[in-house]
Amino acid sequence: MKSWRALVSLAFILAAVIFLFERPHAAVTRAAVSAEPSLQKQRTSQEQRTPTIEEYQPKSTLVTKEHKIERAKFPFIDIHSHHWNPTPEHVEDLIKGMDSINLRVLVNLSGGSGEELRKTVVTMKGRYPDRFVVFANMRYDDLNTPGFGKRAAARLEQDVKNGAQGLKIFKDFGMELKYASGQRVHVDDPEFDPVFEKCAELKIPVLIHVAEPSAFFDPWDYSNERWLELKQFPGRARPAADYPPFETLMTERNHLFAKHARTNFIAAHLAFYGNDLERLGNLFDAYPNVNVDIAAVLAELGRQPYSAHDFLIKYQDRILMGKDIYEVNEYKWYFRCLETRDEYFEYYRKRHAFWRIYGFEVPDEVLKKVYYKNALKLVPGLDANAFPK
Repeated sequence: MKSWRALVSLAFILAAVIFLFERPHAAVTRAAVSAEPSLQKQRTSQEQRTPTIEEYQPKSTLVTKEHKIERAKFPFIDIHSHHWNPTPEHVEDLIKGMDSINLRVLVNLSGGSGEELRKTVVTMKGRYPDRFVVFANMRYDDLNTPGFGKRAAARLEQDVKNGAQGLKIFKDFGMELKYASGQRVHVDDPEFDPVFEKCAELKIPVLIHVAEPSAFFDPWDYSNERWLELKQFPGRARPAADYPPFETLMTERNHLFAKHARTNFIAAHLAFYGNDLERLGNLFDAYPNVNVDIAAVLAELGRQPYSAHDFLIKYQDRILMGKDIYEVNEYKWYFRCLETRDEYFEYYRKRHAFWRIYGFEVPDEVLKKVYYKNALKLVPGLDANAFPK
């Protein structure tokens, strides 16, 4: 009997020891189990953090034929390039790059005026007289002295004698250029009439940049399709407090075209109507003296390939090849759009276009006009024999 009681007591003691030992372990296990979903959720949250627009770089799974064109089908003229005070070494580098992509003639819109222009002409055309064109620019240091327009016209005439083959008007004209009184110089300001009439007299074109993309004038919010560019370059915004409205600039510019019907104009960057080709067509219909280049606005055409194709066919005599920022490895996007029907490929500068673009292949005769024939008609002194008939 004593032995049985001792056995029962021992069993109770053993059970108590086991209970005390297992309880903390079970609590830890339950805590670990309950914490597991939380940890998993935290890991998932970290893994699926929403990327910024700059981080999001999806790779397309689309499988379709691609045509990577490194060289233009025909020799072409780049009507829109900038090379300030070039050195002989820079010119040699340009020639190498130009030869590699079939770029026959490069137009330097940043020739300056006076002695600066003369030096640029000598440097660029000295060894390669048929490969470069230099445009003059106006200077405004005597803007507030009476008779500015006539003096500017006389300076331009001398620049042409020194080798300039056109006039380039920069974007400050109409937006930032002001008289000493603080009054903005309007694009159609009568003071400048002698300059534009002189261009008609000398039979040289005016390549003019008025305004900026219309989105730059809109509020910088998440509905603005140029949001990324304005984030990266805040100075490109054109808020109403500091700049005239986009439509005001367009009205002034178009009035300038109308006032100087004998002067040939090339409106830079599809006249900033690339997002509304019907409106650009109306501009062409209203002003026979107006042409455009496609510099830095390829993404506008590439996102509307059917409309772009039809537009280039209809207005094939009014559109010129241009690039703007000279980077020899970026021209191939222009070739691919103009010469193929490739689909859904990335544009080379995301801040211009978060969308992908498409080729809008045009017939060879249209391609020749865009590449060189239209420029041959507008820019004096070019050698037409350097291009196919």
